[in-house]
Amino acid sequence: MIKRLGIVLFSFLLLSGCNGSDIKRSTELEKEFHSAINTVSDNRDSEVYIKTLANFKWDKAFLINPYTSQEEIEKQISVTFKDPSNINSRDDIYLLIFLHQGKVIQYAEIDRLKSSLSLGEKAYLTPSDDVIYIER
Repeated sequence: MIKRLGIVLFSFLLLSGCNGSDIKRSTELEKEFHSAINTVSDNRDSEVYIKTLANFKWDKAFLINPYTSQEEIEKQISVTFKDPSNINSRDDIYLLIFLHQGKVIQYAEIDRLKSSLSLGEKAYLTPSDDVIYIER
């Protein structure tokens, strides 16, 4: 009985440890993105092409606005993702979430840097349509 209880507890701990914590924060992409923004003069609108910054395979990327709730994030990206940035209570960043084959693989916290980011009319980015618009 005790052995069986131990196995059940171990299995539970193992499964609860698989909560998406293996999803990597792409600090390298964050640095590249910030560098791209900073090369543009302060009052000019510009564009950033994510495909040139992301050195990993992805098929969709979603731009999450400040103050977006956990429920809204999951509704927007159509998969379960526990937001490690707490963007629901922050106005200083955007969240860029990358998916590959229907799974979240990486995310980046993009500082606002006195800018507004948008995807235009798109719901998400793809490697063939990867432009993020920067408005100052």
